[in-house]
Amino acid sequence: MKPLMLHGHERAITMIKFNREGDLIFSASKDKKPNVWYSINGERLGTFNGHNGSIWCIDVNWDTTRLLTGSGDMSLRLWDVQFGKDISKLSTKSSVRACAFSFSGNLAAYATDKALGHNCEMFIIDIRAPEPVLQIEDNICRTMMAESRITSLLWGALDETIITGHENGTIAIWDSRTGKKLNYADGHSVPGNERQTNCAINDMQFNKDGTMFVTASKDHTAKLFDSESLTALKTYKTERPVNSATISPTHDYVVVGGGQDAMDVTTTSAKQGKFDARFFHLVFEEEFARLKGHFGPINSLAYHPNGRTLATGGEDGYIRINNMDQSYFDYQFEY
Repeated sequence: MKPLMLHGHERAITMIKFNREGDLIFSASKDKKPNVWYSINGERLGTFNGHNGSIWCIDVNWDTTRLLTGSGDMSLRLWDVQFGKDISKLSTKSSVRACAFSFSGNLAAYATDKALGHNCEMFIIDIRAPEPVLQIEDNICRTMMAESRITSLLWGALDETIITGHENGTIAIWDSRTGKKLNYADGHSVPGNERQTNCAINDMQFNKDGTMFVTASKDHTAKLFDSESLTALKTYKTERPVNSATISPTHDYVVVGGGQDAMDVTTTSAKQGKFDARFFHLVFEEEFARLKGHFGPINSLAYHPNGRTLATGGEDGYIRINNMDQSYFDYQFEY
């Protein structure tokens, strides 16, 4: 396996995402500039200039015409992918930590940080005909998160619900029209301990048909949940914080990646295997492979829609596009 190494960011990668066809990969970083690349050869197609802070979250819509970015400069921006120009800017009261397009592409959800005296809030906004400058009042739904801030969110089936992962390890489902909580699960948290932060959910990703999703947590585990009941189905254990987890669209595999907090990275050698992407069997929860390469924690993982390529983004500022060898597809798990 000879990976493509993409180096266009000056600081740590925070999130990477393939578009639906898989020909493009979008990357967010702490260097203020989201990038878009050709996934087949690693060539950089363009940069989206405009933010003045770290980019914490990105999402691309179904037909790859619009890009959504949330930043630490207290703004959410909507971009035209073809021309790289920002269509709309929405100023917020704190950093935008999570954002996502609905499946229809008509709506977008985003969540802000609990900071500067403001509580974490989740907003839903109609983006079919956005103005160049949007206001908080333009949101069609606003939900206050008094308990714990949102660190990751997903749209549920038919755009009717939103699934949120929180800093205290809990998971919730919300009605996208009314903002009411429909379901709740402890997820990675320990019941009765509301102030814990060592079990924060760092990432959530659906499987191919959206019936299940995997969460990555600071508590050294990734877990598989049912999308409707929020029942914990499987647990994938490691010995380090998990920053990202993804499910293969073609095989029963879960890949997790992570490492220590950034302040501890200099005390650990890459040879110790702390920065590998680790492959687990979806059903049996057994680790069967590791993928080396990064010189720091892995912050984001993404599978190509065809299941033949895995992209990883790390604290070292590199994105690695790994095209799987034939042995990956020939491997048979022993039952």
